Amino acid sequence: MNERDAPETRSDDRDEPASAFEEPAGGPPRLEPRPLDRPDVDAGAAAVFGRPLGVEGGFAGSRGLPDRSRLAAPPSAALASAFGRPAPDAPSLQRPSVNGRGSQGTGEADPFWTEGAARDPWRNPDSDVALGPPAAAEPPDDSGPRREGARLSLREVLFGRRVEPRALAGLALVAVLVGAAGGLVGRFTADSANSLTNPNPTITQTVDSVARPPGSVADIAQRTVPAVVSIEIRVGEEGGTGSGVVIDPAGYVLTNNHVIAPAATATGGQIEVIFHDGTRAAAQLVGRDPKTDLAVIHVDVANPVVATFGSSANLVVGDGVIAIGSPLGLAGTVTDGIVSALNRPVRLDGSGTDTNAVIDAIQTDAAINPGNSGGALVDATGAVVGINTAIRSLGGGEGGSIGLGFAIPIDDARGIAEELIRGGAVHHAEIGINARSVNDGTTDGAQVQNVQQGGAAAAAGIIDGDVIVKVGDRPIAGADELVVAVRERNPGDTVAVELIRDGRPLTVSVVLTSD
Repeated sequence: MNERDAPETRSDDRDEPASAFEEPAGGPPRLEPRPLDRPDVDAGAAAVFGRPLGVEGGFAGSRGLPDRSRLAAPPSAALASAFGRPAPDAPSLQRPSVNGRGSQGTGEADPFWTEGAARDPWRNPDSDVALGPPAAAEPPDDSGPRREGARLSLREVLFGRRVEPRALAGLALVAVLVGAAGGLVGRFTADSANSLTNPNPTITQTVDSVARPPGSVADIAQRTVPAVVSIEIRVGEEGGTGSGVVIDPAGYVLTNNHVIAPAATATGGQIEVIFHDGTRAAAQLVGRDPKTDLAVIHVDVANPVVATFGSSANLVVGDGVIAIGSPLGLAGTVTDGIVSALNRPVRLDGSGTDTNAVIDAIQTDAAINPGNSGGALVDATGAVVGINTAIRSLGGGEGGSIGLGFAIPIDDARGIAEELIRGGAVHHAEIGINARSVNDGTTDGAQVQNVQQGGAAAAAGIIDGDVIVKVGDRPIAGADELVVAVRERNPGDTVAVELIRDGRPLTVSVVLTSD
């Protein structure tokens, strides 16, 4: 047994050193160390944490106990064959056999140790270290699919010297040939297509300049459009549009009463005039006449373009006329046509305004639409001959132009405008009767329904039931025509009225009164 295996001897009796704490001779006494307090070990803790039974120290060998390190099971045959020591009679792998033959002396070549293997420095552990040539790289395998190489840009092709000049010249030649072939094919195709349609087409001839002689529509429009304005009204959140004609350099504009009536009768109504060049100006009401559907407004502008007045009395059916205005809000719109009829009595629908007019209208087929009202109807000289006022529609929501437009003759409108500018109001002649249109099969006329007391008709002796057939020189074919025949006269005029009473003709003189 060696020293590690010697059992450790433990004893609770410890010998105190005799010389460490002896009093030195002739010196002060020294204090001895306090004895160690070793409490008793708890039996439970000793059972859990104490040494196993029979073991007296940490390095003491086992006494009478089996060696636990040798209790492991022996390895399996496979592990012993793979990792165990070789048998003593097995051939060595570290040295070649004699003369390159097998160790068994059979004369067969050893498959592992070839001739000269003992002189191979890679197998000789005592050989010196030396650098040899690099190992030869294996040739690349080209049997698989080849990867796409990097693409060249145009700059590299032309200036990078990466393409042979002859190849570039060949590409250019091919491009030229392809282009020439395409051009030839296109020309032959075009020629064949032309031959299928018209081999010898005739093309109209044009002149270098466009003629706009005086009196043409273009000439008239160029001179007259600047004198026609657009009118916008606004009453609260609602608004409307119409047209007007500048009739005086002081800024007076003639229009229809039904265009400005909503703003004139409502509190806070606004009227604004837009000129041909886009200039806007607020307008003030000068006067209006609901019985003729005419009104005059004034704008404070400098040097406006003023329209030239013509004469509606000189018109004949078939004369060319042009309508200018702002239909549907489209300012400066020009349409042309002819005079379709003259002295056409038309009762106007006020469309929610106080307009109650019967006009002796000029009928035209020039396209007139909502918004043309108040605009100009001009003749072939460019002079204003009428104020566009009304259209005839099919009803049922069909409000567009159907070639039946009506304008107030300028001879009537000019006199009304002058009176409105002078006094702000107009007085008309009255006959003092209510009538309806009748037709007995032979004669058309206006039958008197009632006679107003103290009126002109009552003073002349006209009674209910009389049928008026003529006023002055104008035949009367209905009640509307009677109204316009009377209103074209002046208050105080004496006019001969022909009528039929009980089947007999009768003529009376009537002194017209004022409304």
